[in-house]
Amino acid sequence: MGSRRRARESALQVLFGLDWTPTDPAVAMEEYWSRFAGERPASYDEVRRHCTELVLGVVTRRPEIDARLQACSHHWKLDRMSAVDRNILRLGAFELLYLGERVPRKVAINEAIEVAKKFGNEDSGAFINGILDRIAQDIARAAAAPRGDRARTKTPAQSAPAADAVGEDAAP
Repeated sequence: MGSRRRARESALQVLFGLDWTPTDPAVAMEEYWSRFAGERPASYDEVRRHCTELVLGVVTRRPEIDARLQACSHHWKLDRMSAVDRNILRLGAFELLYLGERVPRKVAINEAIEVAKKFGNEDSGAFINGILDRIAQDIARAAAAPRGDRARTKTPAQSAPAADAVGEDAAP
């Protein structure tokens, strides 16, 4: 397994723990590395560095990430998603939105899907793919918009109704 994948998996585990026991992310990461990280591969320092970047990036930008996820996850509220899927989505969205210069869109999505196959349920991969693909399409549309129009251009997720008239997610 590559060091980046290992870092993503480690970041998922730390974020999952933070969902259940909110604490300082630095404390959570230190506890993870001392108790749960297992063997120390040759690339341990790189794995730990990238994991730290991912965890701190998601925690720091969580309100923006969660808003984007909510806008792109039609019929699903974040708090109703499994904690594993929600945190894989946060990691993937962080990479798409903030690390796009270093992580190609397809790589960010495919890595999230692979992590979902390992840690999620049988439907997680498709679920993750659908939401992250919407975010990637929104990013591509915004990048393609003429420079002066970018501030005025709404993505489909921003201009869509808050919820369809289905079940308890129906708008009043």
